[in-house]
Amino acid sequence: MAAFLRIFLTFLGIALSGAAAAQAYPARPIRFISPYAPGGTTDIMARLIAAKLHESWGQPVIVENRAGANGNVGADVVAKSAPDGYTILMGAIGPLCINVLMYAKMPYDPLKDLAPVVQTATVPLILVVHPSLPTKNVKEFIALMKARAGQFNYASAGSGSPQHLTAELFKTMARVDMNHIPYKGSGPALIDLVGGQVPFAFESTIPVLPYIKSGRLRALGITSAQRWPLVPDLPTVADGGVPGFEAITWYGVAAPAAVPPDIVKRLNAEITRVLNLPDIRQRLADLGTPMVAGTPEQFGALIRSEVVKWGKVVKQANVKLD
Repeated sequence: MAAFLRIFLTFLGIALSGAAAAQAYPARPIRFISPYAPGGTTDIMARLIAAKLHESWGQPVIVENRAGANGNVGADVVAKSAPDGYTILMGAIGPLCINVLMYAKMPYDPLKDLAPVVQTATVPLILVVHPSLPTKNVKEFIALMKARAGQFNYASAGSGSPQHLTAELFKTMARVDMNHIPYKGSGPALIDLVGGQVPFAFESTIPVLPYIKSGRLRALGITSAQRWPLVPDLPTVADGGVPGFEAITWYGVAAPAAVPPDIVKRLNAEITRVLNLPDIRQRLADLGTPMVAGTPEQFGALIRSEVVKWGKVVKQANVKLD
């Protein structure tokens, strides 16, 4: 009985100390790891959130860019950090989902080594074609791809990128044949697309909107399940001829897996409050990344479902990275 009491009191002490730590959190600066280079959507989102957290908590929230290996370097830093809530990740679909499907050796497991905190935003892609391609909508595009099977190339931001995998999903669901030309990022891919060196691509909304508005590219469909506020007149790919088609990129905050639930709950609540601030909502809308929020459980369910979905695409397309 005495031994049982000692064990009980030990666990009670651990629980109480954990609760006390959560109540005091944050008591010192927080590292907010952005796993990509400065200036991109992930980095901008991290800095918007960090500034507001600093205002409300009175503790510095320092954005640290740790780019490399499609986001794996920065995500690994967080996965291997002390699980105390003082190192968190501004994650994206790559390091939280897609990379584990393509790299033979991963330094971390996103499903086991990271704790979902909150989804922050989603971003669809747009099927865009060079004006020389004689198609005005998705149905005409599919008909052309089938009539001239294997004769067309498409550009992407690189092997394994959301742009690449979205095109591969389209190939499967629309039952068409087309060839992949990987580039080192969206910038170079768009240069050749606008120049007519490649006839079409699936590309993120913000980079292509200026070209669509100027007539240098033609938009055929958006990959979200519903129409998108920035291009309300553009039909979805699903409505255009591929029922059930949906492909989005997404962003969210994660922490090391063993972070106490009370700290995850506090982070979730505060970041959700930040995302709902009018100026932040507007800034994210301007970026083409309307905020999402939700619970840690909802974000975790999204990650798990996306791993299953994209795992099938990666396997069928035989995409592997070293």
